[in-house]
Amino acid sequence: MAEMEFVELPLAGLVLAKPRVFRDERGFFVETYSEPRYRAAGISCTWVQDNHSRSAKGTLRGMHFQTTPGQAKLVRCASGTIWDVAVDIRKDSPTFGRWHAEILDGESHHQLFVPIGFAHGFVVLSASADVVYKVSSVYDGATESGFAYRDPAVAIAWPIVDELIVSARDRDARPLAEVV
Repeated sequence: MAEMEFVELPLAGLVLAKPRVFRDERGFFVETYSEPRYRAAGISCTWVQDNHSRSAKGTLRGMHFQTTPGQAKLVRCASGTIWDVAVDIRKDSPTFGRWHAEILDGESHHQLFVPIGFAHGFVVLSASADVVYKVSSVYDGATESGFAYRDPAVAIAWPIVDELIVSARDRDARPLAEVV
């Protein structure tokens, strides 16, 4: 049976899942999700939707979140490499406004568990990247929200890429303090 290591990250609730990857001359095998393993690690979400995005190098998506009821995410990069970031937006949290980032890629198959109460975003570092993620509530445009990825109060240290590709929604987003 495949093994998986769960690493608690500096922001409470944020977890990095490191699955065991079995490689041989044919390629690899990795177990990307096992409900009993995640539950044993304290992640007991009911996943209701899977999403898949493909993005070109330099694409920045973020900083996104859903308001009521909120939306937890289990994010992995199936191919390519991304710099994945989560920001604590829980108003009563001692780490409100702090961020943490991890490299996710199609080689290590690490996954980032982003609980409800966090905003999420990423930038593509490779020629392209396929990002696949589970969510705990169905997408609802009426509860979709986000804040400016360049908010100086949050000061995310985005990696430098030659050219950023950013949607108008993300480019024109307001600062976190105005949104939360």
